[in-house]
Amino acid sequence: MSNPKPDNELTSRDLEIGCIATTPGSASVNRTGDWRSQRPEFATLRCIKCGLCALYCPEGCIVENAGGAFEANLYYCKGCGICSRECPILAVTMKEES
Repeated sequence: MSNPKPDNELTSRDLEIGCIATTPGSASVNRTGDWRSQRPEFATLRCIKCGLCALYCPEGCIVENAGGAFEANLYYCKGCGICSRECPILAVTMKEES
């Protein structure tokens, strides 16, 4: 006999074929950051606080912290690297997940 799963936990039977996201904004529900192979690292002292990284982030997971610099919520970051490519001073670099 198997244990029942919690209501908020997904199994393979709950996902669409190919694991496509069919609902806009579902990354905030599914914690899609667990799927990434690389993560952004922010050089906060180098950051000029332009906000382009947050503006171009397709997941909306980059937010301004209390110090005015930007950081990614890694629970939802997919590691696409757009923030790194859009940073005009290269304050965001992509690092391999360990």
